[in-house]
Amino acid sequence: MRNVFDEETGLNSLDLPGRPEETRVVVAMSGGVDSSVTAALLKEQGYDVVGITMQLYDHGVAVQKKGACCAGQDIHDARRVAERIGIPHYVLDYEDRFRKAVMDDFADTYAAGETPIPCVRCNERVKFRDLLETARELGAAALATGHYIASKQGKSGRELHRPRDAERDQSYFLFTTTREQLDFLRFPLGDLTKPEARALAARMGLDVADKPDSQDICFVPQGRYTTVVRNLRPGASQPGEIVHLDGRVLGKHDGIINFTIGQRRGLGIGADGPDSEPLFVVKLDPVTRRVVVGPRGAVETHRLVLRDVNWLGDEMFDQLPQGGLPVLARVRSTREPVSATLESTPEGASVRLLEAEGGVAAGQACVFYDAAGSGRVLGGGWIARTESNWQADGTAEPSLSAANL
Repeated sequence: MRNVFDEETGLNSLDLPGRPEETRVVVAMSGGVDSSVTAALLKEQGYDVVGITMQLYDHGVAVQKKGACCAGQDIHDARRVAERIGIPHYVLDYEDRFRKAVMDDFADTYAAGETPIPCVRCNERVKFRDLLETARELGAAALATGHYIASKQGKSGRELHRPRDAERDQSYFLFTTTREQLDFLRFPLGDLTKPEARALAARMGLDVADKPDSQDICFVPQGRYTTVVRNLRPGASQPGEIVHLDGRVLGKHDGIINFTIGQRRGLGIGADGPDSEPLFVVKLDPVTRRVVVGPRGAVETHRLVLRDVNWLGDEMFDQLPQGGLPVLARVRSTREPVSATLESTPEGASVRLLEAEGGVAAGQACVFYDAAGSGRVLGGGWIARTESNWQADGTAEPSLSAANL
């Protein structure tokens, strides 16, 4: 972060007009080390900092989970940090909003045979909507979070960029952030690594300096998402058939929510397919309650059809170059972006991957980055369906949609 205040431009280190002591910043404090360091850094630089912690869910709804954010002990940790650095701190009850906007969507998406990303929905529908509005009501000039991502002023407004610490990159989970929200949001950790953040926490005497990171899905106990889905949607787990792409019934299952696209193990069908070929989950059909399986080639995605695209690029999205815009596309938070071509369509967008990606499912996200490697986030969209070049005789045939298998 640059100098706290630039006399020449009149801007402070957050690219806001005025000196830090004249600038109120609300910090979203989850009780973890990252948001705690964010609040402490801004306070140290002289900003008028207000900490807010969202209570998002009750342990009676989702089984108690040690180390999860925004509930129980973590609220107390956030309060202690606020007391330590000397800032006001408020806890806001967002349980009802969180359940409706995130947890219900999580259960419904799984029941529909898709794979949800609740962290994106939480940022989109709670943190960067409801909490951002609360920050404005408190007279704040910005809402700061502990996300590892960077924003900077560009020729068309503030831009979203990957952080310095590539291992902590959270840009995949923030692709729905709008231009208007970007103008109000700040991410002070974008230029820090995780070890540096922990070292700062230790220097500042924060009790959370060595606190373990929380899990991505805060309300899912021990990673057992099926337990949450069954609790919220008791009728979502209905038995059905496991069927090969060639139409043969290979076995029975206890509910499509127990399977994910690309799954290889735990199919419960004994020996695999013809000539003992390895089988993978290709499609989940909530209408027929069928789990469709096939060879590896059938789950290799070459093209994505996206809905609800959020575009952050400089050009108009409906005026992308003929033949598509070269981008780097990311289909999972744990994978590096790959070369692709992006086209605008009436449905939303089409992304053609230069190299196939395995295990991509509807309901997940595809995030676009600048093809030149600048790390700029150009936006993203939700995957409506995937398409493969695979066909049953082993030859390549463009645009074979998994949705039609």
